[in-house]
Amino acid sequence: MGPHPAVAAIRLAVRRVLHDILNDHHASADRPASGEQSPHERPPSPLVLVACSGGADSMALASALAFEAPKLGIRAGGVTVDHGLQSGSDLRAEEVALRLRELGLDPVESTAVTVGREGGPEAAARDARYAALDAAAQRHGAVAVLLGHTRDDQAETVLLGLARGSGIRSLSGMAAVSGADGRYRRPFLALDRQTVRKACMVQSLPVWDDPHNADPAYTRSRLRHEGLPALEKALGKGVVEALARTAQLSRDDADALDTWARQAEASVRDAAGLLECAKLYALPPAVRRRILRQAAIEAGAPAGSLFARHIEEVDRLITGWRGQGAINLPGKVVAQRQGGRLVIRQG
Repeated sequence: MGPHPAVAAIRLAVRRVLHDILNDHHASADRPASGEQSPHERPPSPLVLVACSGGADSMALASALAFEAPKLGIRAGGVTVDHGLQSGSDLRAEEVALRLRELGLDPVESTAVTVGREGGPEAAARDARYAALDAAAQRHGAVAVLLGHTRDDQAETVLLGLARGSGIRSLSGMAAVSGADGRYRRPFLALDRQTVRKACMVQSLPVWDDPHNADPAYTRSRLRHEGLPALEKALGKGVVEALARTAQLSRDDADALDTWARQAEASVRDAAGLLECAKLYALPPAVRRRILRQAAIEAGAPAGSLFARHIEEVDRLITGWRGQGAINLPGKVVAQRQGGRLVIRQG
């Protein structure tokens, strides 16, 4: 008798991602950087870490990784991050680390972070968490870090992007592969939250439900417990699947437009490398604004603080020129029109 369907589903999702990681690892091993590796030497077994909070999504992911990795010759470890936002969070993190070790993962570590305030509590916690995961991956030499985001998380991300009005890239949600060198992998984006929770239950995996996930003080929590149920009540079942499908379609479109913008950029610069307003004006708005955004980032504007309204103001220097003055952007970057050229630089 085979495993429960929910367990089989999560294991299959992880197995597919591990095959991709293994293929990427072997491809990179075939290209030694300095010729130090003998062609007869086998590259060391790659290490894959799972980021685990102790919740159902990440515990199901940790269990599937522990089951599938040894069959492919992959070492499997785990990291849990203590955000320090709740009383006893350090003890909770140590308990999660113990559960990961009991699953057979090694190395396993619990790492504490200090959460700042920039961008709001949710964004600040996310930034601190990813910084800690990056550091852990580098410390242990991991080739990838698995994250337990599900199709439901993807749907919430799309709705949050829609509410912010921040464009098609925001609607594309979370990528299955992201981060430096494709470090972060999300095997569960095609699985719903109910499936991974069922997988934990039938395997008797202990699960911790973070009270922040039910706290109405947090935007995502309100969306999860009030917004999405209201949408499903009004529109019928299938909203989550439709939003996840929208994310993939939006990502395909955004990737194509990004490529177009990269190819078009050289054609709108003069011999001195300055952006020519007339040539920018001739481009489709979606392509032009991508070029403007990239130019602002290259001048020193932080990508996370550069919003659609900033780019729209700069775009008006191209499309609605009436002699207006310089536009101040985040990171002390200034954009202004001078003699038919758009100059974006540190102020």
